[in-house]
Amino acid sequence: MAQEKKLVEEITSMEEDFAQWYTDVVKKAELIEYSSVKGCMIIRPYGYALWENIQRQLDADFKATGVENVYMPLFIPESLLQKEKDHVEGFAPEVAWVTHGGEEKLQERLCVRPTSETLFCDLYANIIQSYRDLPKLYNQWCSVVRWEKTTRPFLRSTEFLWQEGHTAHATEEEAIERTIQMLNVYADFCERVLAIPMIKGKKSDKEKFAGAKSTYTIEAMMHDGKALQSGTSHDFGDGFARAFDIQYTDKNNQLQYVHQTSWGMSTRIIGAIIMVHGDNSGLVLPPKVAPVQAMIIPIAQNKEGVLDKAYEVKEKLKDFKVKVDDSDKTPGWKFSEQEMRGIPVRIEIGPKDIEKNQAVVVRRDTREKIFVSLDEIEEKLAEILEKMQSDMLERAKAHLASHTYTAKNMQEFEEIISNKPGFIKAMWCMDEACENEIKDRTGATSRCMPFEQENIDDNCVCCGKPAKTMVYWGKAY
Repeated sequence: MAQEKKLVEEITSMEEDFAQWYTDVVKKAELIEYSSVKGCMIIRPYGYALWENIQRQLDADFKATGVENVYMPLFIPESLLQKEKDHVEGFAPEVAWVTHGGEEKLQERLCVRPTSETLFCDLYANIIQSYRDLPKLYNQWCSVVRWEKTTRPFLRSTEFLWQEGHTAHATEEEAIERTIQMLNVYADFCERVLAIPMIKGKKSDKEKFAGAKSTYTIEAMMHDGKALQSGTSHDFGDGFARAFDIQYTDKNNQLQYVHQTSWGMSTRIIGAIIMVHGDNSGLVLPPKVAPVQAMIIPIAQNKEGVLDKAYEVKEKLKDFKVKVDDSDKTPGWKFSEQEMRGIPVRIEIGPKDIEKNQAVVVRRDTREKIFVSLDEIEEKLAEILEKMQSDMLERAKAHLASHTYTAKNMQEFEEIISNKPGFIKAMWCMDEACENEIKDRTGATSRCMPFEQENIDDNCVCCGKPAKTMVYWGKAY
């Protein structure tokens, strides 16, 4: 029994040390392994299966809006990167450079892509000539490299997986519409598939993407009250087009610059799934994204007919992602392992259950035991998984609501940030000096100016001057 308990005891309690709890979970649930390359992680099969499910469903959502997938080179010539001044300045500290090919020094350094705006711009300059060539709605799934000083699995690593969409449009209106459309695709995906509610809004000028005219974001609240930027969508205006001379001939035979967007979501979103839904026994995965939705655990599997019945049930449930744990571990160990890995439900079946033509279905999130007739198990499992998905979203929404506060002045702001982890809604005059002062005094950053505005007060929370917008503030990963 002591051996069975050890699996769970090795996880640090999230109340004791949330950061260590997170590290314990990603390791012990076998999502990642640390690599010999500093700041880089090995994504193990279970972690990669999670990413594949995210990728598959997001990719379908993108394509439903007309997006096509492409693949761009890993390397960017330095001269190409230098073309957009703000962009290169924003990424310069994080860029990894290739200086040699074999023994020979390269005539021009090559950047290992931190993002691919410049490559897409170079392509668009070559393939866009007429209004008939627009819009261009491209996306690529790839890895990027950013030389991070401090790394943490999924949340921030030197190399990470993501998708980056890059579109080109005839007008500013079309580009803005696409920017918001893709942000909504992300927010809908996170709520519908990952059971994570998002705050949607616009980033401040200080927080926007390097080279962007405007950046829009979805922000999630983790269990510890911190924010996680979970996806971004950028309106580039015609800034990149002017830098790269991307012009087209319009219907009046006049030359015009294209308007561009860029949008991305990365493996960082796996960190959000862990920190929004996990508990002190490990992962809790939403059924719609879980690599395994149900684990069948035979009880007294050495007894005649038990394993056969377990596989018979698995066959009945072929429309779901189901496995049978027929290892020689004890049932208690198997339960702990299933809980650690966040598998949405386990299905227990033993000699007594077979006699009664039933199975015991146990939900991972609530640990509720449901006795189900084997004649109805397909329908009942579908209902249980759907209910679990819905309940997980509602719990996350309730947590977000109960950990969101309002402040009308800095005294209230500082008191909340010191004692109540979560988001603070407060008014802002849109002066960057106030934004900086709030960060310096409290450690909180502006997360976004939400689309759904509220008038909490007439004055800026920091300086007391007339306010222009309401902002979500918070400490963030």
